[in-house]
Amino acid sequence: MSLCVLHSRAREGIQAPAVTVEVHLASGLPALSIVGLAEMAVRESKDRVRGALLNGHFRFPAGRVTINLAPADLPKEGGRFDLPIALGILGASGQIRTQTLGQCEFLGELALSGDLRPVTGVLPAALAAREARRTLILPAENAAEAALVADLDIRPAGHLLRVCEHLNGIAELPRKEPPAEVPPGHGGPDLREVRGQEHAKRALEVAAAGAHSLLFIGPPGTGKSMLAQRLPGILPELSEAEALEAAAVRSVAGLDAFDPARWRERPFRAPHHTASAVALVGGGSNPRPGEISLAHLGVLFLDELPEFDRRVLEVLREPLESGHIHISRAARQAEFPARFQLIAAMNPCPCGYLGDPGGRCRCTLEQVARYRARISGPLLDRIDLHVEVPRLPAGQLSASPSTTTEGSAEVRARVAAARHRALARAGKPNGAMTTAEVNRHCALDTPGRALLEQAMQRLGLSARAYHRVLKVARTIADLAGAPSITTAHLGEAVGYRRLDRTGPSLPR
Repeated sequence: MSLCVLHSRAREGIQAPAVTVEVHLASGLPALSIVGLAEMAVRESKDRVRGALLNGHFRFPAGRVTINLAPADLPKEGGRFDLPIALGILGASGQIRTQTLGQCEFLGELALSGDLRPVTGVLPAALAAREARRTLILPAENAAEAALVADLDIRPAGHLLRVCEHLNGIAELPRKEPPAEVPPGHGGPDLREVRGQEHAKRALEVAAAGAHSLLFIGPPGTGKSMLAQRLPGILPELSEAEALEAAAVRSVAGLDAFDPARWRERPFRAPHHTASAVALVGGGSNPRPGEISLAHLGVLFLDELPEFDRRVLEVLREPLESGHIHISRAARQAEFPARFQLIAAMNPCPCGYLGDPGGRCRCTLEQVARYRARISGPLLDRIDLHVEVPRLPAGQLSASPSTTTEGSAEVRARVAAARHRALARAGKPNGAMTTAEVNRHCALDTPGRALLEQAMQRLGLSARAYHRVLKVARTIADLAGAPSITTAHLGEAVGYRRLDRTGPSLPR
């Protein structure tokens, strides 16, 4: 009778809680049982493990095998425990050395041939293994993802036999070296490609500097989507910790492997307007991150905003304020980060041509009002900037590109400087300031207070919109390098509340 203990990692949200794999061999009728709240894919591992051991010419124990996955109240799913279970059986039966097992963590699904197959959620497990100061042994196809974590001993393997040779001291598994340091790239679409729309470009710069949400309103084909797609290119670079946090969400979601040359770029997600609420915020019986979490520390672009189901849009209200989403199901709960920057675009009316100089719109006031009512007032109130993107004259589109037009690199430099001022002052972007921080860092002089009070009365601004105007004004002041908010900064911020100052018959 013998016992073998190994270390592995489960998956819970974007966390990787420790799991102790205990394998106990006892005399009795041949049987294998797995305990510890194991789901179907984990319970099926006994057949995969048996086939892998027999095809690797190992001896499968003839007695009673009990496998305990501790802690017992933590759900375990997937094939990630195949490798530690197989090694535990071999260790308990004396077929491999067990002296170094406690210094390692194991992840990997086994094929019947003994080949190691990749698993999802490796990056959070790698971060946790580094904190525990253990070596991580995992499938070779997951090695590039795990290597993004610095100061971690990673030993990739392609077959169960290679892992056993490593543990027995016959042939050491090669260490996976971290990827060469690649500076964050900005090879995406450039802002210089957008003709005209200087007012919209300015709003995009303000939104990037303060991490503000932004809504573009205009007829079809005026450049709303082009502008939104260029927002990631003018945002400040992610730090290594931020990039790993964003990449961990993608790892848990089971998306494609990371490109080491692009893993530090900010995510850009643009779900179709037919997306469901679960697709947007995440969920399922085993909760998975949705689009708002996949856009964590990046951009979520919702094109044709009124075409989304209103109930779907309403689920954005809490994450926009809190920066995270908590998913509760009868048996499982999970929390995912969702500090995304919302960029949306919409037409001014059902036909799209309200206010067009050509007079093409034939929508009635009732139709326009009903169209805009698809977006609730509370959601609009949480969007900091509402900006019109009008149709450009044909001559401006056909003119040769100006050499003085700024590209993304020039705008990004100003955005980074403004963001640095905000971080030095409050430790966060202006768009994320709390009410107390707004009162502390966005103090107004007497003319400024009078201007804002007048704007509140004329536009009917809510208390939330009042504070959001102050945040935007603080960002505009940071872009100008001004120590305090002036009436000019405040006036520009109020001007970005487009939908607060237009009725359904406008823009003209």
